[in-house]
Amino acid sequence: MAVSGAGGRTDAQAVYTQLRAEILSGAVSPGDPLRETALASRFGVSRTPVREALRRLEQDRLLVAGSRGMEVRSIDPEEVVQIYDLRVLLEAEAAGQAASARGTTDLLRLEGLLARDRALADPDDATRMRTNLDFHAALWRATHNPVLIDLLERLTGHLVHAPRSTLSVGNRWTEALDEHNALLDAVRDKDPVRARTIAADHMNTARAIRLSLLREAASRS
Repeated sequence: MAVSGAGGRTDAQAVYTQLRAEILSGAVSPGDPLRETALASRFGVSRTPVREALRRLEQDRLLVAGSRGMEVRSIDPEEVVQIYDLRVLLEAEAAGQAASARGTTDLLRLEGLLARDRALADPDDATRMRTNLDFHAALWRATHNPVLIDLLERLTGHLVHAPRSTLSVGNRWTEALDEHNALLDAVRDKDPVRARTIAADHMNTARAIRLSLLREAASRS
C-alpha cells in the first residue's frame, strides 16, 4: 500500500493517519509491534516519514517503546476509569453545545450514521467500536468547537486499548443505538439541557459496563 503525496511531511502525515485509524479501530492490538522497516516497505516510503509518524503516535500515547521496537500501548484499568469519568463530563458538554450550534449538515450526517448503524446485521466488536466512534465524532463536530473536539479525540483515543467493547455486552448495542436516536432528537430540537442529560446517562452506562468487565477480568487473573 503506497501513500500518495509530494514526499517528506505529506508521507509522514499519510502514514500517521492510516496507522492511527488502524489502532483506533482495533485492527492493531495492544502489544503488537510496529517496525520501521516493515512499515516503510508496506507504505512505499523511506524510513524517515515512518519514524516521524511513529513518534507522533507515541506523543499521542498510542505507542510505547517495547522490546521489539514501538508497540501499541496497553491501558491500565485505573486509567480506563479516569478516562470514562472525564468523558461523561465532556460528552455531556459536547451534546449541549451541539444542540445549540448544530447546522443542517450536522443533522444530515448524524441521521445518516444512525441509519447506517441500525442497518448493520450483527456487527462484530471492532465494527461496533468504529461505527460508535463515527457517531460520537460527528456529534463533536456539530459543536463547531475545535478545542472541545481536540480534547475528546485525544481522550477517546486511549480507550481503544481496553479489551472488548462495552457495546458487545448483552443488548448494549441495540440500547446504545436507541440512546443515539434520543440524543439526535434532542440535538435536532435544539434542546441542550435534554441533550446533556441523555449524553451523560449514555456514558455513565458505558462506564458501569466497563467497570463490570474490569472486575470480571481481575477475578480471572
